[in-house]
Amino acid sequence: MQASWRITFCLLLGLLVNGCAWVGGGQGAGLIGIPETACCGRGYPTLAPLVRAITPAVVNISVMSTGPLEEHPLFNDPEFRRFLKRFGLPLPRTPREGRRQSVGSGFVFDADRGYVVTNRHVVEDADKITVTLKDRSTYRARLVGSDVSADIAVLQLSPVPVNLQALRFGNSDDLQVGDYVLAIGNPFGIGQTVTSGIVSALGRTGVGGDGLQDLIQTDASINPGNSGGPLINLAGQVVGIDIALLGPSGGNVGIGFATPSKLVEAAVHRVLTHR
Repeated sequence: MQASWRITFCLLLGLLVNGCAWVGGGQGAGLIGIPETACCGRGYPTLAPLVRAITPAVVNISVMSTGPLEEHPLFNDPEFRRFLKRFGLPLPRTPREGRRQSVGSGFVFDADRGYVVTNRHVVEDADKITVTLKDRSTYRARLVGSDVSADIAVLQLSPVPVNLQALRFGNSDDLQVGDYVLAIGNPFGIGQTVTSGIVSALGRTGVGGDGLQDLIQTDASINPGNSGGPLINLAGQVVGIDIALLGPSGGNVGIGFATPSKLVEAAVHRVLTHR
């Protein structure tokens, strides 16, 4: 019975993978195209050709900012305070402000103009934004604008890289619970990482108390640093942008969330129209 289940699963995945008809549709400079025959492996199902085609358009984002520093929890420990008092030592002072570095993810959606989309909270209060492509080349980026309601920000690379590749938005309204998806990003700043799963639920609201609506829930692993990375369907299209996770210690437990592509596209349009 177990062997029969495995065979059925492999056949189903093979049909899904072989159904990857086209990414980018070949329309527009820089959009990624995947021929239909490139979606099958050497006699077994694999997503490797799809991943190779789309990951060059996914970027890592590093942000330097200045802001308030949190006091070390040890300074509030009663035993530590008694130790200092015993030896007549002053309580160390934490600087009110300091330099902070944070990481996130994003993806290119307009190769000609070097436009990258990410989450607004990734680049909030940024003094310096650095974008790293898959080939490890780095570029300075400027904030073009942001949309608070959708937590979306648009960046522009400077200079615009030659042969930059872009991803195409898919229609998130076509998603169904059970659809296979890929999450690509930079978890914990370790570098570009691809995880897979399914759409677990649709229309989630009130996640993390941030007021975001109509979110996609997925069990594809999403961790800190994935924010702003794309959620990809098996046609290689962006159907969402990773935004949040639920976990007891900030790690993944199979419950991640993404903003639907229809909301991301609308937010990007607002940013570029009113900049």
